[in-house]
Amino acid sequence: MSDAPAADAKEKPKSKKMLIIIIAAVLLLGGGGAGYFLLMKKNADEDGDEKPAASASHDAKKVAPTYLPLENMVVNLADQGGDRFAQIGVTFEIEDAHAADQVKAYLPKIRDMILRQSSQRTSEELLTTDGKEKLAGEILKESSRILGYEVEEEEEAPKAKKKKKVKRPESPLTAVLFSNFIVQ
Repeated sequence: MSDAPAADAKEKPKSKKMLIIIIAAVLLLGGGGAGYFLLMKKNADEDGDEKPAASASHDAKKVAPTYLPLENMVVNLADQGGDRFAQIGVTFEIEDAHAADQVKAYLPKIRDMILRQSSQRTSEELLTTDGKEKLAGEILKESSRILGYEVEEEEEAPKAKKKKKVKRPESPLTAVLFSNFIVQ
């Protein structure tokens, strides 16, 4: 019977030591994880994800754009033989939802214009990035005209006489995005 109390005395120091080691390991791992998280957050802020205070307040006032996708269109291209065609999906980026309702009223005319503009292109033109950008620019310009907004033409040479510029409202269409573009 004298051996039993001696065995309990030896187990208690081992269990206390083991408990201290486990607690130290948990604290070390937890502290390391928290330090890693803070370090990664600091690095992300230094990489330019942080906005200056002035632009952050400006962006907060800016309204998110509205997107108006059109149904995909299939058009014959102007290639020799007439056996090439394109399937084009267009999405308009519009200033706000109210302007999107205005655009929806003119969609039949806009779709017709897109089909006409696209059918004048060859597959070689549309397969290049410049060709796609040029088509998107023309769609944006012509769609704005259909909506009743004047679009200023880019001029290569300055005019001899400077005319007084009349302030006209800008088109609510801000961009033309291609959601689908297949040329066959």
